[in-house]
Formats: sequence, structure tokens, C-alpha cells
Amino acid sequence: MEKTVNQKAWFLVLPVLILVAFSAVIPLMTVVNYSVQDTFGNNQFFWAGLEWFEEMLASERMWDALQRQAIFSAIILAIEVPLGILVALNMPKRGIWVSVCLVLMSLPLLIPWNVVGTIWQIFGRVDIGLLGHTLAALGVDYNYTQDAVDAWVTLIVMDVWHWTSLVALLAYAGLQSIPDAYYQAAKIDQASRWAVFRYIELPKMTGVLMIAILLRFMDSFMIYTEPFVVTGGGPGNATTFLSIDLVKMALGQFDLGPAAAFSIMYFLVILLISWVFYTVMVNLDKREGK
Repeated sequence: MEKTVNQKAWFLVLPVLILVAFSAVIPLMTVVNYSVQDTFGNNQFFWAGLEWFEEMLASERMWDALQRQAIFSAIILAIEVPLGILVALNMPKRGIWVSVCLVLMSLPLLIPWNVVGTIWQIFGRVDIGLLGHTLAALGVDYNYTQDAVDAWVTLIVMDVWHWTSLVALLAYAGLQSIPDAYYQAAKIDQASRWAVFRYIELPKMTGVLMIAILLRFMDSFMIYTEPFVVTGGGPGNATTFLSIDLVKMALGQFDLGPAAAFSIMYFLVILLISWVFYTVMVNLDKREGK
């Protein structure tokens, strides 16, 4: 007897496919179109080939922005991942305080990006901001609008405050999945706290930590709103990351061809690194499944 296959379920997916086509595929094709053409105005284009890609690859401006972006993402991951694990390890395992901690940890994640930037822009001002005014009263020469180091410290602290909760919650979920029998066996063997973390907790958190690293890398590497609101890319170009530089090129200078080539290379870099993270995650799952 032949099995009948019902394909009507595809009609439920069709609206999503149409929405994705309009919101992602069509804009992407438009960017690709601009990246291989040039125009003198009046909506008249002519073929430019790989000219804009070659120009961007030879541009010191793009490589400087890429270097700043890579350093920022590396610092963010180096701080937030260990800090998130530390917070998760010290969160209560049972009782009413679990709910309280989860709510408090979730609050920073609910704040929109532009609001986070506005909060820290005001918070760090020397004249009216609590942080800036307090540091000035203590004799600390702090001004994120004029000093590059202060601008970097402000953005890093702001991002750590905003997103460490995500790492902590994911790590906490990994810890909660560990059976009590593991801890009981470690207690019987008189294992030290470090041994419990090294051989029981960390291996069980590896999967969720890879997800946390992937999410935090993608977000930190594409960060735009917060540094734009706080520093505007300054002082000078000290905090002009890739996303800010791309927007300046596309909207400020209206160089659509170079900006389109820039955005495609930007996308490919993120896609490549994300694929590496995904491959590592899949391999880890296969090892745990054996």
C-alpha cells in the first residue's frame, strides 16, 4: 500500500518564507547589486565588477575599524564568559531566591539598546552624571568624550553590565541539568571544589557556553547603537567600529558602492566565524553522544 504524503503543511510556512524574502533576501540582493556597479546619479548604473571590493581590501580605514572591532569583541568575551560562569556558580540552586535572582539577572536584558546607550551617556557625564561627577569629585580625570581610554572603558563596562546576565543564565541552565548523583559521588570521593568544577560542572556547561560565546561574539561584533549613542565613534576614531564606519560611509558620505562591498565582506566575516563556532558545537554534541 502506497503511503500518501500530505504537503499542505507548507502553506503554514509560506507566509514566513514571503516575509523572509522581503525582509532579508531582497535587501541582500540590492546590496550585492550596488557592490558591483557604479552610478553618476539619475538612477543610471554601469558595471564596476570587483572594483569596490579591491578598494575596500586596500583601505586602511576598513582594516583599522576591523582591528578595533576584533579587540573589542575579544575583551568582551574574555570578561563576560568567566564573569557569567562565576555568577552562575554562586546563584542559589533551590528556594524562593532562585526566582528572585533569575528576575534580577533578566532585567538588564529587557532594556533596549538605544536606552542602554542613553543611560550610560548620561551616567558618565562629568557635569550631571552620577559616575562622571563622582569620579571627578574623587580627583579622577575621567571624560569619555575626550579621552580614548575612558571611552573604551565606558563602552566595555556598559556592555558587561548589559550582557553578562545572558552568559550567567545560560551557564546556570547548564548547571541545573547536572544530576545530584554527580555531586554526591564527588562528596564521597572528597573531591575539592576546583575538581568538582573542572570535571563535573565545566564539561556539562560546555554546550551552553559555546552558545553563549557564539551569541555574544555576533552581538559584540555587530554592535552599533550603544557606542553610537555614547561616543558617536569618538573621540576621533577611537571607538569607530565596523558598523559605525559602515553607516558613515553609506549615509554620511553616500558612497553606496564601497559601502555595499564593505557590508558584504562584513557579513562574510561574521558568517565564517559563526560557522566555525557552530561546527565546534556540533562536534562537541557528537562527542557527548558517544
